[in-house]
Amino acid sequence: MNYWLMKSEPDVFGIDDLEKRPNQTEPWDGVRNYQARNMMRDDMKVGDQVFFYHSNTQPPGIVGIAEVVREGYPDHTAFDPEDPHYDPKSDRDNPRWFMVDVAFRRKLKRTITLAELKDRPDLDGLPLTRKGNRLSVMPVSEEHWKLILSLE
Repeated sequence: MNYWLMKSEPDVFGIDDLEKRPNQTEPWDGVRNYQARNMMRDDMKVGDQVFFYHSNTQPPGIVGIAEVVREGYPDHTAFDPEDPHYDPKSDRDNPRWFMVDVAFRRKLKRTITLAELKDRPDLDGLPLTRKGNRLSVMPVSEEHWKLILSLE
């Protein structure tokens, strides 16, 4: 099993939205970064655990846990001219963008803030705390996963 962190702005799609979805499951669509796309397409597997991170809010932080319930498949929003994530260069026969489905597992007892994570030397190497890292999808080591959960 692998561990991940996925960022979303809570006013666009937050942990509460995921919890309210039918079957508490939602496609994680609209990712338009090749490195993040590659992780979703090639590396994320059913059963992988995901930290749900609220970004662009005060304070930003980890708010819940989700699980990958469907492995990478073409992101249909890239083909829809009415969708804000439309990509006119994306080809149905050779899709450029991929997504996975995630399911709500639980909210954390409290938000574990970015500031708190940055203050922990034992989380050195966590991609989220690296200066300049703006990826919306990133791997988390098992060691870091367990440590972060212990902060709850």
